[in-house]
Amino acid sequence: MRGAMLLLMAAAVMVYCGLLQRVLDRMHMRDRTALLLIGAMLLGTFLPPLRLGLVVVNIGGGLIPLGVCVYLLIRADTALERWRTLLGVAVTGAAVYALTLLLPAEAEQLPVDPTLLVALAGGLVAWLLGRSRRGAFVCGVAGVLLADTATGVVNWARGIAQPLVLGGAGLADAAVLGGMLSVLLCELIGETAERFVRRRGGARG
Repeated sequence: MRGAMLLLMAAAVMVYCGLLQRVLDRMHMRDRTALLLIGAMLLGTFLPPLRLGLVVVNIGGGLIPLGVCVYLLIRADTALERWRTLLGVAVTGAAVYALTLLLPAEAEQLPVDPTLLVALAGGLVAWLLGRSRRGAFVCGVAGVLLADTATGVVNWARGIAQPLVLGGAGLADAAVLGGMLSVLLCELIGETAERFVRRRGGARG
């Protein structure tokens, strides 16, 4: 939880200082909107979750991030971007689900927090398929939630009446971290590639 809080606080500071202005512009989101969403996720983390039978949805870690995904899909520039993003969600979900099967049951056996590991995997796959900042965020969030859903469905098929908890860790959940890491990776790799191309072009000129 501490790591996720620090990451979100760092994002809020960067938004406030204007350091993520171009990223937010590409996501069709204003600074004030981003700060309000961060605050809403923080507040929603501590609110009672929504329950529907065996399905439990954390407001800050599941409902609000998923709502942002729907908004970004609606605001996508082209239908191709929407379909590519949805494909990225499916691939990200499959990759994260496969990773959870490979991870040991006891988190203490891992050198790093498994939540961060799952989020990083989701972020990498999401960037490779999503490319755009909007698509990367959707893939990171929805892909992790899809993997969680797959785990719950498999358990139910085996007769295990275990609740399906979506975004249960709130801000510390892999869905939130996956979305944030996807956007940050997309920006970092994209900027590095663009600078490399510009330098090569300048050298030839």
